[in-house]
Amino acid sequence: MIFRRGRIPAGVPRKLLLMSDKSKVGNPDKPKMRKLRIAIDGPAGAGKSTVARMLAQKLGYLYLDTGAMYRALAVTAVDKGIDLNDPVKLGEMARQVDMRVREDNGVFRVWVDGVELTDRLRGPETDRAVKLLAMARPVREVLVAIQRKLAEAGGVVMEGRDITSVVLPDAEVKVFLTASLEERVRRRWKELKDRGIQVEWDEVKEEMVSRDQKDQERTWGRLVQTEDSVFIDSSRMTKEEVCSAIAELCEARTRCCTGS
Repeated sequence: MIFRRGRIPAGVPRKLLLMSDKSKVGNPDKPKMRKLRIAIDGPAGAGKSTVARMLAQKLGYLYLDTGAMYRALAVTAVDKGIDLNDPVKLGEMARQVDMRVREDNGVFRVWVDGVELTDRLRGPETDRAVKLLAMARPVREVLVAIQRKLAEAGGVVMEGRDITSVVLPDAEVKVFLTASLEERVRRRWKELKDRGIQVEWDEVKEEMVSRDQKDQERTWGRLVQTEDSVFIDSSRMTKEEVCSAIAELCEARTRCCTGS
């Protein structure tokens, strides 16, 4: 896969650069502490994307939605007519496409081969396709390598299914964020309804149960809570409360590293 952050596709405004280089600001003689790598895992509907985005904005970090990257490849595979049950062909596609991402005022935008797919990433058809594509180890290996590269310098909030266990097992802050099944279904159903997508509650629940099962049964990169991850149940919490809880973990980790 060809992956670029610095180059901008034709027609894309330059304001979509991921983040400014804040390392050049301030006293150049003062030693700079390495920014944290924050890894958040959890099942669908747990609120990972919303919280990770809020946290990144609060800290001035890069927000990386790994799920959007998988979804973009799922949309591409469907468009190309690739068999979603063929991991070899899916892996070949993942290695060949040109994927680019930008964060734009809290929106994680994705382009594949110069075409923006952001508006096609969330919907029942993509939900069904990504369940199969995400099972393909060759695809996961390609994306994991990219995600690790993006996190090398720190200052990143990354969320997904296998961030704490596979992508960033040595992240400074690791969180497993979840919620009850009924609450996760409610959130997903409301999200679809707000976007004008009419879908039955039972259909959303069935899809979510199926996705949970596939996420937990993958032989590589499956959804697990690592021993060193902090467990947060967001069922009765607002997104602001969850964000504050993780921010406190980050502050504690920073104090620990600086000895203050």
